[in-house]
Amino acid sequence: MPPSCCGYLSQYTHHHLVVFLLTFFSYVLLHASRKTFSNVKVSISAQWTPSVQNGSAFSPGETWEDHRMFSDERNATLFLGALDSIFLFSYAVGLYLSGVVGDRFNLRYVLCFGLCGSAAVEFMFGTLTEWLHIYNVYVYCILWVVNGLLQSAVWPSVVAVMGNWFGKQGRGFVFGLWSACASVGNILGAFLASSVLKYGYEYAFLVTSVIQFAGGVVVFFGLLTSPKEIGLSSDSETGLSALETDSDSHRPLMSDEEAEEDDDKEEEVEAQDEPLPATPRAITFCQAFCLPGVLPYSLAYACLKLVNYSFFFWLPFYLSNNFGWKEAEADRLSVWYDVGGILGGTVQGLISDLMGKRAPVLAISLALAMGALVGYSNSPNDQVINAALLAATGFFIGGPSNMISSAISADLGRQEALRGSQQALATVTGIVDGTGSIGAAFGQYLVSLIEGKLGWICVFYFFIVMTGGSILFISPLLFKEVRAMWRDRQALRRQL
Repeated sequence: MPPSCCGYLSQYTHHHLVVFLLTFFSYVLLHASRKTFSNVKVSISAQWTPSVQNGSAFSPGETWEDHRMFSDERNATLFLGALDSIFLFSYAVGLYLSGVVGDRFNLRYVLCFGLCGSAAVEFMFGTLTEWLHIYNVYVYCILWVVNGLLQSAVWPSVVAVMGNWFGKQGRGFVFGLWSACASVGNILGAFLASSVLKYGYEYAFLVTSVIQFAGGVVVFFGLLTSPKEIGLSSDSETGLSALETDSDSHRPLMSDEEAEEDDDKEEEVEAQDEPLPATPRAITFCQAFCLPGVLPYSLAYACLKLVNYSFFFWLPFYLSNNFGWKEAEADRLSVWYDVGGILGGTVQGLISDLMGKRAPVLAISLALAMGALVGYSNSPNDQVINAALLAATGFFIGGPSNMISSAISADLGRQEALRGSQQALATVTGIVDGTGSIGAAFGQYLVSLIEGKLGWICVFYFFIVMTGGSILFISPLLFKEVRAMWRDRQALRRQL
């Protein structure tokens, strides 16, 4: 049974609040800068193709020829889709690597490096190239590959830090609320981009990259990556207790046997401030990949993240092109998908805590998501109805996506199969999110191809198939958890 609200909250300190907010806003700023590229695609496409505005009526032919990377809007759109795929492929590769790095180095350094480095690359990609009039396909591709690698350091780090501070009790609700950081970042990014877009898309990149860099500096000086850094020991099941014999702040947790051994080795406690060569070792990538539940959830997330990120990358573009709405209006309307995702992750996380199971909640939400996609694909040219359908779609797609990438990843990285080793959280998170990003990378280019040849309605049919694929991959876990719930109910009846 879940603990009472007051009893549950009483285990937290102001340090938990600071960690929650710093990790939350770290990813908010990252996603805000990432959303900028999605929200200015129409402006970038216009800049890269010949148009009336930059035609010979206003400037010499040589001027717009320098800007014209593509002959028409369709080719520009295909390249924008290719950039999304390039980013996600490099992001996926980086996640597999950065998860392993995060379990072996100071998470604060890794997180700060990812935030500040990514901010610098985004400034060069969107602002510096425009100011210096550098329009080159290879330059854009190289910068976006580097950006994907740098951004991959952030998510495993923030999930690992949250996993160090928050135990299993109430994890679904806490991580469901916390995982709203991506949606809040999308909302902030849409607001910032629409606010300065009238001055040029380069200023949207400028604003978000500067704010992100400043956030990385704050994280470097303010984040505590583990309770042990302030003399507390975290129990993954219950909460915090005073740290009695172990002064090491680098290892996340100890098993009971290790704690008893340390009682007999008090003279070695002072030396533990140095990097520990022995126990507990961070598990290898292959060991993490073979942990129970990692593979099915990773494959399910590959299908789900494809759909979720397609909305993320293409929704403003779709609204502007399909309904003829202004780019700023489309940016503001796309926020409703993220609002639905925030509510979905929090509500579904709380329900999964109360049930004690994750898979049934995911399966029901994804089944309803398929119906929501059918409804949204037939949305009329009305902004109010479109916003309502968007919120419902975000609730049933964004909610499960947030749960898998945060709470479920933390569950998988702290399961009993690890036998006391707690240094697997970042690695497991990197595997789940990395596999999801590979699926999303393939999806973004497929979206541009399907839309160009068959139209947007077929894109939504593709989303429905991928959502059904997510249910298929988690079905073994679903049957296992439903069977366990049935056995528990039968045992309770026998006791009564």
